[in-house]
Amino acid sequence: MTSRATAGPSPWVADVVLGLAMTLVVAVVIAADPDGTGSTGPVAYLFALGFGALVLLRRRLPRLMLVATFLAVCAYYALGFAPIGMVLPAVAALYSAAELGRTAWAVATGGVLIAVATYFRVVDDDPAAALPAYDLVTNVALTAAAIALGVAVRLAREARERTEQVRALTAAEEASAAARRLQEERLRIARDLHDTIGHTLSVVALHSGVAAEAVGRDDDAARGALARVRDATSGTLAELRATVKVLRAAPAAERDAPRGSLGLAGLDALVAPATAAGLAVDVAVDVPPGAVSDTIDAAAYRVVQESLTNVLRHSGATRAGVRAVVADGRLRLTVVDDGHGAPDGPAGGPGGSGPAPGSGTGIAGMRERVALLGGTLDASDAAGGGFVVTADLPARLDDEEAR
Repeated sequence: MTSRATAGPSPWVADVVLGLAMTLVVAVVIAADPDGTGSTGPVAYLFALGFGALVLLRRRLPRLMLVATFLAVCAYYALGFAPIGMVLPAVAALYSAAELGRTAWAVATGGVLIAVATYFRVVDDDPAAALPAYDLVTNVALTAAAIALGVAVRLAREARERTEQVRALTAAEEASAAARRLQEERLRIARDLHDTIGHTLSVVALHSGVAAEAVGRDDDAARGALARVRDATSGTLAELRATVKVLRAAPAAERDAPRGSLGLAGLDALVAPATAAGLAVDVAVDVPPGAVSDTIDAAAYRVVQESLTNVLRHSGATRAGVRAVVADGRLRLTVVDDGHGAPDGPAGGPGGSGPAPGSGTGIAGMRERVALLGGTLDASDAAGGGFVVTADLPARLDDEEAR
């Protein structure tokens, strides 16, 4: 809530001040009748008070104020009071009408006042009443100044209002953009957690199954499987701690934080648990250092991670291949396996035992991640059997190139 101290004075205060000023000016001009050409009695001063009182109509009834002021000027001169000029008593009315958007009315009324003053000066038989040039210029100048000031004040007020509207719209747009960025960041974190934890849990599930079968028959194999479970979970915990550290960091620290092994350079560590689980993985990466942006590099890592997770979970494959190459400014990534593929389509997995490799949130998350970076991703059965994931990404992002 706006306090009284910061809300500013009431508009009625300005109207009262303007009305008092109008009354004072007209009263001073009446009193200054040096030639004694008219009456300066109390009734004349009542007219001065009336001209000021009409100002109080300016906000609600500006046109009525104009007409009433014009009629009051005519009545004043009809009663033979001391001359005060035709335009001077109407200055406040002309200004108010122009300020409140009744400019045409103000111009018309001002023109009539000047025409009436000019006419009576010209047709008057008294030589002393002849129209001096400066009198006409004064009337025109007063009329133009009052109308111009009113228009200027109105335009300035409208400009301030438009500025406030633009500021409000800008603030709303910035808030909306911030909300979108926050949502995108949440989705990115969700995808990263899904990829990291899903991959690790797949490895843990496989090796814990091996350990369970080997206990009592091949203790060395059981110990080896449990060691791989420990290694996989330790690596995932380290990555989760790094993610939490980045989230807690200041924006500048987050921007400058190293990505560590989240890139194509870290594929050997990524495929090691899958290889230990019995999946032969052939990795061929033809990506020179610095050829891809950090963001693209991390996205490619996540695509490979999710693809190998799907291979371990669903495909029943014994071999998989990972290919990455940069050509013509594009990073082309392929992950293919020799498993069952997706014979049952999106509704079922191999042998009806689980979801197909192309279903669930994993493939959808990869597609979304790649699309946000301006790339495309396709996941489908391979021509010779198995399942293949192909991604095509820009090698570099313009904003990271600039940085």
